[in-house]
Amino acid sequence: MNESLTQIAAISRIYGANLSYVFGGGGNTSCKTEKVLCVKPSGVLLATIQEDDFVQLDRAAIRAVFEAEIPSTADARESAVKSLMMATVLPGSKGRPSVEAPMHELYPQRFVVHLHPTLVNGMTCSVDAEAACRRLFPEAMWVPYVDPGFILSTEIRRLLEAYTASHGKAPRLTFMQNHGMVAAAETIAEIEAIHAEVFSVLKAHYAQAEVATELAMGDLAADAVAARAPAVRTLLGIGGKRAVVHSSAWFQPARGPFSPDHIVYAKSFAMTGEPTAEALASFRQERGYDPVIIGLPGEAVLAVGDSLKTARLAMDAARDAALVQQLTEAFGGPRHLPERDYRFIENWEVEQYRKQVTVGGSSAGRLDGKIALVTGGAQGFGYGIAQGLASEGATLIIADINADGAREAADRLQAEFGASRAFSAAVNIADEDSVAALAQEIARECGGLDILVANAGVLRAASVKSFAKKDWDFVTNVNYTGYFLCVKHLSVLMARQIVNGKGGWTDIVQINSKSGLEGSNRNAAYAGSKFGSIGLTQSFAMELVEDRVKVNAICPGNFFDGPLWSDPERGLFVQYLNTGKVPGAKSIADVRAFYEAKVPMGRGCTPVDVVRAILYCVEQEYETGQAIAVTGGQVMLR
Repeated sequence: MNESLTQIAAISRIYGANLSYVFGGGGNTSCKTEKVLCVKPSGVLLATIQEDDFVQLDRAAIRAVFEAEIPSTADARESAVKSLMMATVLPGSKGRPSVEAPMHELYPQRFVVHLHPTLVNGMTCSVDAEAACRRLFPEAMWVPYVDPGFILSTEIRRLLEAYTASHGKAPRLTFMQNHGMVAAAETIAEIEAIHAEVFSVLKAHYAQAEVATELAMGDLAADAVAARAPAVRTLLGIGGKRAVVHSSAWFQPARGPFSPDHIVYAKSFAMTGEPTAEALASFRQERGYDPVIIGLPGEAVLAVGDSLKTARLAMDAARDAALVQQLTEAFGGPRHLPERDYRFIENWEVEQYRKQVTVGGSSAGRLDGKIALVTGGAQGFGYGIAQGLASEGATLIIADINADGAREAADRLQAEFGASRAFSAAVNIADEDSVAALAQEIARECGGLDILVANAGVLRAASVKSFAKKDWDFVTNVNYTGYFLCVKHLSVLMARQIVNGKGGWTDIVQINSKSGLEGSNRNAAYAGSKFGSIGLTQSFAMELVEDRVKVNAICPGNFFDGPLWSDPERGLFVQYLNTGKVPGAKSIADVRAFYEAKVPMGRGCTPVDVVRAILYCVEQEYETGQAIAVTGGQVMLR
């Protein structure tokens, strides 16, 4: 069994990582011995499954389920089968058996792989599906559409018995109407050969029918997304939290539902047209739910979720459904699920459980559901702030002029907090075109912004008598002008999240410095840029309050352990030692001790100290235009 588990887990990850085979939490794989069935549990992704993730079931106990007395009504039936299936789990195993586990038991072959390949569903979701299946794959078993779950298993049991009786063997290939395919074989090599054969035949058919196997897409109208997505965040938010709106270049959304997986992640129907409050309310009244997919004809497609992960999954489902619809033209056109069938999926507890486990629950932090941008977040203080905000539930955008560093920082946050909890963006905050492009990227990826942490900053220290003009301009352009440019472009996204005067507060928090509160010897450019930024903060606060945007500055003390101070070549300790700023200092340790002695609390500031101040700014709805000192008592305001 160990070898079989290793093989099925490896091929599962290959198929699961390829959207042309499966998306979201769909698909299922298994292997078996004489007495044990190991099957992927509900909610575990094929793309990441490991050997010990498979739940081990007693095969004899599973077969007994088919003989049990099962209620006839849908909810009672599935509840009873769920309880019976949990009883088949062997001691020491874990996970909830998939509703497909009984079906996997029915096939006698060692390996069973059920996937939903897009090329396959182009056939199975068409009006001519059964006839096409019998013509192109005469040895395959065909399964008409029935409700997924135990009903599907019992229907496959009946068809398998009939197929085996007429062919003298069990089928190696099964097609299920509006539900994908099953490959069953004794070896993984045979499983791979089955899929290769199916894909080869279907590609030839699509080519002959002159139907493209790539989704027809237009361009992305970035301005249209930036104009609409922020308002949609508010209009479709739940419980006071704004939604996340992920965008794609234009494609024609499917006109109706094709499969359970499409319904689970993208609902049965998309909305097309302007997402005004009135149009959204009309859609809700007609369908009974808010739209998950919104098509802006010729401009973009929006996917709405309660997190970036759910929004991205919805977009994957929408693109797949759109391509399926395109492919069905090679088989007489689309066969959408009728109302009775799609309503069953919309209300089915099993699929809701699968989605919940696949997506993951709420992080329940103080910033849960918020989108936060940290400029200069690739390292040091900025990364520490980003990490702290992520720990409180925010989804982070790491923006930095160091694109590779920003990518690596986002990867570290995702490894720590989960996929889709962070992404990176390259930006030069001193360049207006770069900042404008950043605003469009944020609108495209998540629809808007809740928290801007304007952290990016630089420092050059020297005597005013010898300070180079180019260094003065460099510090001023980044620290002062860069802050202005970020607020100029990103506050527009924040303002658009207020619809008809309604919508929660958003926050701009500038990471200033204690040098913005008092002068700094031989550090005039830095101190001047920080003093000036407090003036900007107060002015921005007065103007943007009408857009429900609070603007505050945090003035930290020195972060002695970060690269700004401790870098062995360019850090402030080295600079101050070399410029003689600290009288009598002969080493970096002397410089550090000199500055630590200035702090009543005896230590430097840390990212955690600043994150706590940021949380105060966000949670306090009666505070704007303030400069908050976080200096360990080194600077005391009056």
